[in-house]
Amino acid sequence: MKVLSVVGNRPQFIKSGPLAAALREAGIDEVTLHTGQHWDRELSEVFFEELGLPAPAYRLDLHTSDAERMRPGIAAALEAERPDWALVFGGTNSTLAGAEAALDAGVPVAHVEAGLRSGDWSMPEERNRVAVDRVAALLLCPDERSAELLRAEGVPGRIDVVGDVMADACLRLGPIARQRSTVLERLELVPAGYVVATIHREANVRPDRLARLEDGLGRIPEPVVFPAHPRTRSLLGEPPPNVRLVEPLGYLDMAALCSQARVIVTDSGGLQKEAYWYGVPCVTARPSTEWVDTVELGANVLVDDDPDALVAAVAAARMPDGLPQLYGDGNASPRVAAALRASLAPA
Repeated sequence: MKVLSVVGNRPQFIKSGPLAAALREAGIDEVTLHTGQHWDRELSEVFFEELGLPAPAYRLDLHTSDAERMRPGIAAALEAERPDWALVFGGTNSTLAGAEAALDAGVPVAHVEAGLRSGDWSMPEERNRVAVDRVAALLLCPDERSAELLRAEGVPGRIDVVGDVMADACLRLGPIARQRSTVLERLELVPAGYVVATIHREANVRPDRLARLEDGLGRIPEPVVFPAHPRTRSLLGEPPPNVRLVEPLGYLDMAALCSQARVIVTDSGGLQKEAYWYGVPCVTARPSTEWVDTVELGANVLVDDDPDALVAAVAAARMPDGLPQLYGDGNASPRVAAALRASLAPA
């Protein structure tokens, strides 16, 4: 059996690590295509190096998030490889381009992180997820909530609850990151003595919203470490005195930094989950989230772009006691491999 995995951004590279190992162990031949949606080295190449991923067989190197520009290159790889499955992850434009190209080529689509919904149709990721779920032959869900949502939507593909493959990476590599990384020493930080911030979504890098978020971060009394996405950095002015802008970090440094923070402020879907698994409270600079369980349990607070709400939420942030395990047990990747082997068509 052969699968073509389409990846293009940081969370997808992280998910690819444990999944690539599980596919090999299951005797499945994986061919990886990197769309180039994230092309900065610290958002791309470093993940392949640190996670021990095989080098992508195909690099579109497009330096764009335009799904239409990705599709011809993906189509050419599908034609050359003729895989049994096209494997796509999450809700990025790379995900949509991979699914659409596979649909045109007659290759069944397996969607990792199927069934997630934030309810915010202004987000491209929301529209992408729905579009991909409608055409996927195999829908690999992180939890029962997402599976039930797909059943209610009446999607035609086969639905399997496997857990979250990102949890596999986070639970295995988090302790290793804290042992190996020297990022706290380099930045002269102490555990639980700082806040980590990441802002990169298209909606939040509009000048008006970004200015409000920067205002809120500047009023936090603790040091704020801000690994800035290139798009975000290009729009930021002189940071407030407490905000330290740093270049994007590799996976191990970022895991060590985030897992030892007092609070994480982010608009990243992946980092919301990682914060939960690390036991670090999260403040999300979005009006909605697809990871609603983290909010319902009190581990995550939505503040949109309100600077006052952001400051108050960071000050009050605490992880509740007795939280349940969310999104799997760290063994999602072998379940994905088993689901791919089980059938090449919907049940």
